[in-house]
Amino acid sequence: MVGLSKNIMRSILILSYILLVGLIISGVSALFSYLNTGADRSTMLHTEIKKVDQYLPKVNWQPLQNEGRPMDNQTLNALQNDYLDAWYVKQIAYKTNKTAGIKDYYTDSARENLFAFIERNKAENISIEGTTLNHNPTLEFFSEDGQLAVITDRNVIEYKRVFKTDTLVIETKETSSYKIVFLLEDGFWRIRHMVKEAAETYKETPKTVSVNSLNIKGINYYPQANPWDMFGEAFSKDTISKDFKIIKDAGLNSVRLFVQYEDFGKATIDYKKLEKLKQTLDLAEASNLKVVLTLFDFYGDYAVMNWTLNQRHAETIVNAVKDHNALLAWDIKNEPNLDFDSRGKVNVVAWLDSMIDLVKSLDAVHPVTIGWSNTQSASILKDKVDFISFHYYEDLDKLDEAIKTMKTEIPSKPLVLQEFGLSSYSGLWNPFGASDEDQANYHKKIQEQIAANGLQFMSWTLYDFTNIPKEVVGRLPWRKRAQEHFGFIDQNGETKPAFDYISKN
Repeated sequence: MVGLSKNIMRSILILSYILLVGLIISGVSALFSYLNTGADRSTMLHTEIKKVDQYLPKVNWQPLQNEGRPMDNQTLNALQNDYLDAWYVKQIAYKTNKTAGIKDYYTDSARENLFAFIERNKAENISIEGTTLNHNPTLEFFSEDGQLAVITDRNVIEYKRVFKTDTLVIETKETSSYKIVFLLEDGFWRIRHMVKEAAETYKETPKTVSVNSLNIKGINYYPQANPWDMFGEAFSKDTISKDFKIIKDAGLNSVRLFVQYEDFGKATIDYKKLEKLKQTLDLAEASNLKVVLTLFDFYGDYAVMNWTLNQRHAETIVNAVKDHNALLAWDIKNEPNLDFDSRGKVNVVAWLDSMIDLVKSLDAVHPVTIGWSNTQSASILKDKVDFISFHYYEDLDKLDEAIKTMKTEIPSKPLVLQEFGLSSYSGLWNPFGASDEDQANYHKKIQEQIAANGLQFMSWTLYDFTNIPKEVVGRLPWRKRAQEHFGFIDQNGETKPAFDYISKN
C-alpha cells in the first residue's frame, strides 16, 4: 500500500512538472509573438484597417528608366504599397484631425508639417474628406544602397470636400503632380519630402454616346424561384433561357438585370458570379434580347474613402462584358435618390458623377443612365448621362403632366420609363388592394400613355414571386405580400390578364 502511494505521488509530481514546463513554454511563445507584432504594419495602423481593404486607386507606373540602381518588382511593389498607405492615413488624419498612423509612413521631419496642419484645422473646426482616384508615378532615382527612392507622380486625380463646423464650404476635383522622396526605415518606405509641383482644376472631357437607335421595349427580370439571388446557387441557364423566350415572344426586345455590389464580391469580384453573368448575356443574345445592366444594386454608402473600392468593382465588371453583343446600356445605380436623406444628396450625386466618368472611360460605346425612383430627380446629372431613366408608381392621371415637365427640363435626351407596375394583391394584409383585372386596366392605360408620349419602357416585372428577401422591402407582411404580386405571370405559372398589355404592340 505504501509503495502504491509513492507511485501515485511520483506520477502526480511528474505530471505537475510537465504541466509547469508547458505553461512556461507557452508564456515565452506568447511573449515572443507580442514582441514581434511591431513588424506587422497593419497592427501599427491605429485605424486597424489594411489599405488593401480600404484604398485601391488606379496606379499606372511609367517604364522603369531611373537613375542609380535598378529596382526589382518586389521592391517596387513594397514602395507602392507604403506610398498608398501614406495617402490613406493622411486622408484619415485630415478627416478626423487625429494623427494616428502618420508616424508609420512619414519621417520625423515630414510629419512636422502634417501635425501642424492638422492642429490648425482642429482649432478652426475644419475637416477634409478626400481621396485620390488615379496615380501615374515615375521612378526617378533609386540609390545604390537601396535606402532612398525618388518618384514623380503626375496627373494625380484628387477629390476633396472641405467642411467647417460640419458645413460643406468647398468641393473640388483637381489634377496634381507631386515629387516624393522616400527613405527605407525599419524595412518600410517612409515619405521624407512630398512637394506638390502643380495643380489645376480637373478638366472633364465630355463623352456622349449616340442613342438615335435606342428603342427600349423591355422588362425588369428576375427568375421566379430565386429573385434578388439570380446568380447564386440556384442559377439555372435552362430557366433563364425559357424566360427569355417568353419575353421575346411577348413582343419585347430587352431586359434589365442587376449586379449586386456585395453579392459580386465588392472590390474583389467573385469570378464565379461574373461567369454566370456572362452566361446570362449569352442567353439574351441567343434570344435576340438586349440587356440594360444595373450596377451597385443594394449599395448605399457613397463615402469618399470607399470610392476607389467601388471603382475597382465597376472596372472589373465593365471590362468583362463591355464587348458583349447583348449589352445595350449601363445603369449606374438603381434609385440612388432614395439615399439622399440618409447619406446626403451632395455625397450621392458626387459619387454618381465620378462613377459615370469611370464607366465612360472604360466603355466609350454603350450609353449610360441612372435609374431614378421618380420624375422629380430625373434632371440630376442630365448632361452626364446619355438617356434619362425614371420609375413611376404614382397616380397615372398625373403621369402625362410629369412627362411634359421632364421634356421641358430635358429636351434633348430620350426618356425611358424604366420601372412601373401595379400589385394585384388583395388579401388579409390589404383587403382593398387591386385585383388582376385592375392590374390589367393599369397596364392598358399606361401603355397608351407610353405610346402617346413617345416613351421607351421597361415594366416591373415578369413573375409574381413567392419569396421576397427581407432586404428588399423589410419584414412587414403587407409590404412583402404586395411586392410578390407585380408580375404578368402568377405564382402557378399562369399568365394574368395584364399579360395582354405587356407590350404596346
